[in-house]
Amino acid sequence: MNLLKLTPFFTLLATISVQSQDAIKARIIDTTTQQTIPFATIAISNNSGVISNDQGNFQLYLPKNISGKDSLVIQCLGYETKRLSALTFKDSIIFLKPKSIELEEVLISNKDYSVEEVIEKANQNLMINYDTNLTKSTLFYRASYATNIIKHEVKLKKTSIPELNQKFIDSILNDMPKYNDDHTEILANLYGKPGVIESQKLDIIKASHLYDKNKEITFNNYEERFNNILKKHVKRDSYFKIKSGIFGTKQDMDSTIFETKEQKETNALLEEKKKEEQERKKNFLQYRKQSISRMQRNSFVFEDSYLNFLEKSNRYIFKIEDYSFLNDNFVYKISFTPKRKEDFKGTLYINTDDFAIVRVDYENTQPLKTFNLLGISFKDYLKKGTLIYAKNTNNKYALKYAEVENGNRFGIKRPLKIIEKNKHTSGRRKQNELTSDIHFILSNTNKKQLVIFENESISDTTFANFEEKPTVEPIYLPAYDPDFWKGYNVIEPNQAIKTFKSIE
Repeated sequence: MNLLKLTPFFTLLATISVQSQDAIKARIIDTTTQQTIPFATIAISNNSGVISNDQGNFQLYLPKNISGKDSLVIQCLGYETKRLSALTFKDSIIFLKPKSIELEEVLISNKDYSVEEVIEKANQNLMINYDTNLTKSTLFYRASYATNIIKHEVKLKKTSIPELNQKFIDSILNDMPKYNDDHTEILANLYGKPGVIESQKLDIIKASHLYDKNKEITFNNYEERFNNILKKHVKRDSYFKIKSGIFGTKQDMDSTIFETKEQKETNALLEEKKKEEQERKKNFLQYRKQSISRMQRNSFVFEDSYLNFLEKSNRYIFKIEDYSFLNDNFVYKISFTPKRKEDFKGTLYINTDDFAIVRVDYENTQPLKTFNLLGISFKDYLKKGTLIYAKNTNNKYALKYAEVENGNRFGIKRPLKIIEKNKHTSGRRKQNELTSDIHFILSNTNKKQLVIFENESISDTTFANFEEKPTVEPIYLPAYDPDFWKGYNVIEPNQAIKTFKSIE
């Protein structure tokens, strides 16, 4: 057989194989440290692209009209820009080389300003550098929540209701989920002014809610179990006297136990509360739009942000730590720490030419809120995040990526006494009594991520003509589905999401 005749055939097969590749999936690694590189921008020929996640992973779907001239462009703060052939790229790992910078290079580009002058110019140029006009932004949003019950104890000291014994209490506590997490993901278009909720409209393209229904803690389940027991022992017209610590409150007995007028009134109230809860769940779009807007608003660009290092710069200590390199531009690497009572410290990356802050990494230096009184405690102990800005088609800086992680802990440790009384009983009114000590500690964490793929200016007419679909709801997922976002550019999920699966 003549091999020369087969050459065109094999060439055709190779071409078909390359063109059939619809996505590039890889991990970005530092050539020097061998560590993964988060928050790198990956694009096709400098057009809209994706950002690598906190583990350096990304997946980028290729446009249908891609050609051999198109390049895969990888850029990250402090690294040399890398260009690869988008059509023939097959690797699973991309190595980036750190960009070394000599101080003389920076001084050629700009004057040797003091750190105070740099911060002052960054503040003066806010209105010039950042885009605050009406835009249409294509974005992906992910919110992950986790609740961990660290401690759950109820120690009965005394009970006159046999069924309400320590064994029963322990069985309920053992049935309660100790850990619960859920993840919401949204791909959408956002119309309006960045960070101004009153002038924003959200168009949800696709959304999912990944969680385990079996781990939901619902009050109705436990209420029904308790009511079945109390129904056998509590007389008509009874009420509870609940004492915890030094407080005492009178609480009417749940009227679902008896067929009375009070029952109807209480049921009506419960139904109203349930309706409110249903409305809250149905209003998925409004709730998430507010969350996205807050992520935009909590930026140094706005005066009411908790990141007030520009607005109140006299309360911070700034220091030029180094110089770095981003997208062919030099940047100052400046640390900031509070002088006294401010809450955050972090690192700023400021362009040496236009003094735009292109990135800020921050974290709290002390608990943001603490409360401890009469056995009730609360501590808001964690708030850290990252903001990354990049130039849009208007040659203005716009938010490219935002991440914020919060953590708090709630505890209750106090005595609890429940006394059943009956006002129509002659003689001693006390019917039953339960005395106990309770100790609960819950830890809550949440992490929100926002990546904006595209920004384009829109007119007042375009904004006014767009109408939201307020009844949109996410698709429930009992387990991670790798095909759910197939064909869409999103942030690659972390390992916790990939391994998520509901208990059957």
